Amino acid sequence: MRIEVLDETGRFRRRERVAAVVRRVAAGTGLAAPVDGAPPEMTLVLLDDAAIARRNAADRGVDGATDVLAYPLAEPDDVGVPQVPHVGDVLVSLETARRQARARRRPTWHEVAVLACHGLLHLRGYDHQAPADWAPFEAVQALAEAEAEAIDRAHLARRALRPGSAS
Repeated sequence: MRIEVLDETGRFRRRERVAAVVRRVAAGTGLAAPVDGAPPEMTLVLLDDAAIARRNAADRGVDGATDVLAYPLAEPDDVGVPQVPHVGDVLVSLETARRQARARRRPTWHEVAVLACHGLLHLRGYDHQAPADWAPFEAVQALAEAEAEAIDRAHLARRALRPGSAS
């Protein structure tokens, strides 16, 4: 799966780690299934609260910031819409993600990865209108957190194995 990460805030340093989590989750869950024979693509846009609040109001009629918005290029029940590899865009508020990460006692980049995977589910046709609809989201979000933790452990191991780091 190809993921383009656009940081509109200019403040986020873990873009590649987030993209790696999304790729791992997509591959492990079938969300990376090819679209018309090509690997799916998505764009992840990182915004501040003010920018996502403007989109939330304009597109959903909801005032205020939210954590994640997803814009699929096609819905599952669309008829006659050509299938293209780019499945859509996911927008994440870094400020909201940071607050949520603090509340959950995890790194901000983990929360961004979880939200990006939540958005990917929306791009692939999932929704959570009823309580029972949350099960796939909860599963994917837990998997995203586990993958983020695995990436952190691998990073720490690589750092420990650098020349000169042995005691």
